[in-house]
Amino acid sequence: MIVPFSVTDFIERAAAVYGERPGVIDEPDQPADPLGTLTYAAAYELSRRQSARLDELGIGVGERVAIVSHNSARLLTSFFGVSGSGRVLVPINFRLRADEISYIVSHSGARVLYVDPELVETLRGIDVEHTFVLGDDASMYAAPGTEPRHWEPDENATATINYTSGTTARPKGVQLTHRNLWTNAVTFGLHAGVSDRDVYLHTLPMFHANGWGMPFAMTGLGVPQVVLRKVDGAEILRRVEQHGVTVMCAAPAVAAAVLDAAQDWEGEIPGRDRVRIIMAGAPPPTRTVVRVEEELGWEFVQIYGLTETSPLLTVNRSRSEWDDLSAEDRAAKLVRAGAPAIGVRLRTDEHGEVLARSNVILEGYWERPDETSRALVDGWFHTGDGGAIGDDGYLSISDRKKDVIITGGENVSSIEVEDVLFSHPAVAEVAVIGVPSEKWGETIKALVVLADGATADEAELIAWCKDRAAGYKAPTSIEVRDELARTATGKLQKFKLRQPYWEGHDRQVN
Repeated sequence: MIVPFSVTDFIERAAAVYGERPGVIDEPDQPADPLGTLTYAAAYELSRRQSARLDELGIGVGERVAIVSHNSARLLTSFFGVSGSGRVLVPINFRLRADEISYIVSHSGARVLYVDPELVETLRGIDVEHTFVLGDDASMYAAPGTEPRHWEPDENATATINYTSGTTARPKGVQLTHRNLWTNAVTFGLHAGVSDRDVYLHTLPMFHANGWGMPFAMTGLGVPQVVLRKVDGAEILRRVEQHGVTVMCAAPAVAAAVLDAAQDWEGEIPGRDRVRIIMAGAPPPTRTVVRVEEELGWEFVQIYGLTETSPLLTVNRSRSEWDDLSAEDRAAKLVRAGAPAIGVRLRTDEHGEVLARSNVILEGYWERPDETSRALVDGWFHTGDGGAIGDDGYLSISDRKKDVIITGGENVSSIEVEDVLFSHPAVAEVAVIGVPSEKWGETIKALVVLADGATADEAELIAWCKDRAAGYKAPTSIEVRDELARTATGKLQKFKLRQPYWEGHDRQVN
């Protein structure tokens, strides 16, 4: 018997088994009217009312519905209200500029756009058939009790399109199927040891690779999910204490924020010997791992993946064989990307690029067959990352083959930033690279050659970027040079430009 996988499997089980349990604890401090604590039965009903409203609007199966939102209960239930009814959810990074969001809405062909109230004025000019403000529930949802049309699940149908900064100036839409999302959620939940005794804190943006699949995994296992709208170290500690949080996912910058807040925390750190923090985006320094385990008393888990892989490819969680190691020696093992998750096959090619095969690999890039054919070759996905697989099967990432900088967990295309800087009249040449950052993992640095007779200082060029791209994409430092070293054919070798800044590091990503 073959029963097609669907993201509705998770919410239907939650409603049936844990219907009266608190399922989603909404962010109390937000511009929309908070939904408070939703039981799983109420969350399921809300998703069905959303599906029914899309029926009323004539939004058909396979059509795209975009949403731009901070973490919220309405965003979380949209994964089921939109994708679970056969439509395609397009979660968009709320930090992007209006023109960047407009491009994604247009490129995806979305007919519906849900907007966070904080962004209404900024996004007012986007051309889309239907726009709803989150919190305007009378418009966003059908009347209570309205039954949505039945959708016969197709596990190979696209469930979400997640736009990611790649090596080109324009973001690419990653098509993830129901089968991709289902496989990722189940294997991630298994490796993370999730049970219905857990409490999950959404520190990770839900738009980011669908919150790494945790909205699905946690829902299916009946885990109460605490929504955090904006990252704040002290607030994370308060939520852990208030709700009994046991697990969260985060970029290294979030762990740094919690560690900073812990210095001023009065009394015992909440969650000691109970919380596990799952980290990705870029491996943190070994010192950070030691501090998480010793100062917070939380378990550190490292994973590696990409939006294109739903995202889980590898897991690195401390094992019994490492129990007698010193904290530093154990941390040195934990900062590796990890061992392949169940169902994942990894290898490296002759250039050292990491290749992967799995049921979590994307279907393709939306309307970009050329990019799809470059990424999927002979049944293997090309990650664009360089690395090595040890004798124990653990992957270590050593360098980034594609020109993407991961800063604070956000992907930034270096080519996109270069394009912005090139538009400044004083800039003749530019190379954008990632350099180590204690707080952000790595941060953006621009090496600039000015045009003859032109003048421009660092502050001016950084402000230029912030006016023309999302703030997090702007360089944090700019170095003016007389020339940029190139090969005989005129190509920049960014690994050589990065090298002086990474001396003393054993890999070219932090």
